[in-house]
Amino acid sequence: MLTDICNDTKSQMDKSLESFKKQLASIRTGRAHISLLDGIKVDYYGSISPINQVASVTVADSQTLAVKPWDKSMLKVLEKSIMEANLGLVPMNDGDFIRIPIPTLTEQRRREFVKQAKQKCEDAKISIRNARRDANEMLKDATKSKDISEDEEKRGLKMIQDMTDKHVHEAETIFLHKEKEILSV
Repeated sequence: MLTDICNDTKSQMDKSLESFKKQLASIRTGRAHISLLDGIKVDYYGSISPINQVASVTVADSQTLAVKPWDKSMLKVLEKSIMEANLGLVPMNDGDFIRIPIPTLTEQRRREFVKQAKQKCEDAKISIRNARRDANEMLKDATKSKDISEDEEKRGLKMIQDMTDKHVHEAETIFLHKEKEILSV
């Protein structure tokens, strides 16, 4: 019972960190990265699809992304979707594929991105703490129903707290790395 609760909690906390990492990947750092376009959806013959399912997205150089659609008739639709995504990117259509130059970030814009990253870090830590709260409640319920002893409950509470501390620290470390990446020119 105790190991099941701990394993479930660890799994939830790991998922929170993975989600946090994915969210951070979509924040611009001033360099071209294919994950910048991950959130863009395209109307592909009546169905809404992620951009990477209708085109090949590659990094042409450190400041340019290249989007090559599987079907050339999608060029205009892709260009429009990138513009409407409000990422501050201006796509250039050359007839075969779309080039997207990544503008350098101003100091103010970098600070805004750091704030966004910090908020996502806080959300991840809240999610981790919620997993801890749920696990602690399960341990207390298991003790009340005599499924585990009070000693096992105390040991479980300590294990859950240690796990929480480790995951919160890891979220902070990931954030600090991203902050450094954003602020470096």
